[in-house]
Amino acid sequence: MNSSSMFSRSALIFLISIVFSIMATPSYAESDVKIGFVDTERILREAAPAVKAQKKLEKEFEKRSQELEKLAKQLQAMQQGMEKNAVTLPDSERRAKEREFNDLTRDMQRREREYREDLNQRRNEELAGVLDRANKAIKVIAEAEKYDIIFQDVVYRSPRIDITEKVLKALADPPPAK
Repeated sequence: MNSSSMFSRSALIFLISIVFSIMATPSYAESDVKIGFVDTERILREAAPAVKAQKKLEKEFEKRSQELEKLAKQLQAMQQGMEKNAVTLPDSERRAKEREFNDLTRDMQRREREYREDLNQRRNEELAGVLDRANKAIKVIAEAEKYDIIFQDVVYRSPRIDITEKVLKALADPPPAK
């Protein structure tokens, strides 16, 4: 288990113990504790800003994706041609084609790696924006409906405390003008 997940688990256990210790105090035990839960994974999949961000990324990276597909087809055609003509080609020409094929393969691998890195970086940037908006919506809901605590990552939760649908609805509305 890495230290990050161990920290997260320790922090969660600490937060839960605080909630239960607060709930156990006599003055607080008499009042109702309002707890909520938000499914972050669902927010990142279904929220309007997340869907919009995904479409934006697809459009932004469409040209590079098509270039990679074209290059892959070119490599495949080259390989088939080399296999088909391997017996009839002179050694020098065959080695030249193999060198060209290997160079093109390395170029494609480099481009694919750069593509994945750039896509992951942009995806992380977009998702950070979505999470920021979601957290602001969660805070507004929590304050308006007087929640004591709202969890985002838990091992188990009852559906009755799940407020994900409210957050999705809040995110569907356009953000307030600044």
